[in-house]
Amino acid sequence: MSTCSSVSRGSGEPLSGTAATARTWLLLEQPGPWGAKALTSSHLDPALGRALETAAKDTGVRIVLIRRPGRHADRRRPAARRVYVAHTVPGNVWLHTATTSDPRQLLGLDFTALGRGDHRSFGAVLGGRPHDGDPLALVCTNGKRDRCCALLGRPLAAELTTSGVEDVWEVTHLGGHRFSPTVLVLPYGYAYGRAEAHTLKEVLLGAREGRVVVEGCRGSSAWERPGQAAELAVRTETGEYTAEALSVVRTTGAAPRWEVTVAHTDGRRWQVDVAHGASLPPRPESCGAAVLGSPARMDVVAVREVRVTTALAG
Repeated sequence: MSTCSSVSRGSGEPLSGTAATARTWLLLEQPGPWGAKALTSSHLDPALGRALETAAKDTGVRIVLIRRPGRHADRRRPAARRVYVAHTVPGNVWLHTATTSDPRQLLGLDFTALGRGDHRSFGAVLGGRPHDGDPLALVCTNGKRDRCCALLGRPLAAELTTSGVEDVWEVTHLGGHRFSPTVLVLPYGYAYGRAEAHTLKEVLLGAREGRVVVEGCRGSSAWERPGQAAELAVRTETGEYTAEALSVVRTTGAAPRWEVTVAHTDGRRWQVDVAHGASLPPRPESCGAAVLGSPARMDVVAVREVRVTTALAG
């Protein structure tokens, strides 16, 4: 049996297992200001925002707003909006794109099917097609959720854009404020905390080549938090960085301890013990918060490779 601690960076606080969860991401371009709950507090029609929230509920689809870095033109009716949809589950990873002049068209999507990884309604309703550009870098800049997302995220997005990185977008709330600036990379759905431009360029190069960079990684949005920590631990333990090589196939237990089974496409399997811990010493639970707390974290206690026959018998 071998053991492996949580992926950490800098101060040693684990970054793994704290990323947002979503099998499928739906991104809608919306210029102008965003409120704390952006779908209903931006220049998007709030009634439409509420309808989209209802349509996506319990489907595995997460809807976020995006805008180009730079000054945010206060336009209530942009002529054409970019829309993306990405499915992040290994074995069926894809990223499609479309444009629309009427965001109400999104209500015609089959959200349940999108959550399962079926993109046909996106093509039928919006004329969507596969994205043929670079991976998307989505930098959280929603200062109404946490001021550091704007103070740290917006300069990062601007720096990436001015340095020639393609397909950089500002995005609404991703979670994990205390790790600002936070970035989600699509299509594979890995999130990164305390991101810097030079390291993020390496992340995007890896994504372009179908690889995962684990430095600063907070996990894949395809998995729940124990699975995020477990998958990253197996990558660190084995040196396997191919993006779609690993999947979380089973999670048993409940807080404060889980046993997660991670499978490789070549048939190997690992059982990973994950424990719910608290970050010490006390620190702000949100980047802009003045009150100290002990933010939750996922600690990997052990990583055990299991025989294939044992895994199949279980």
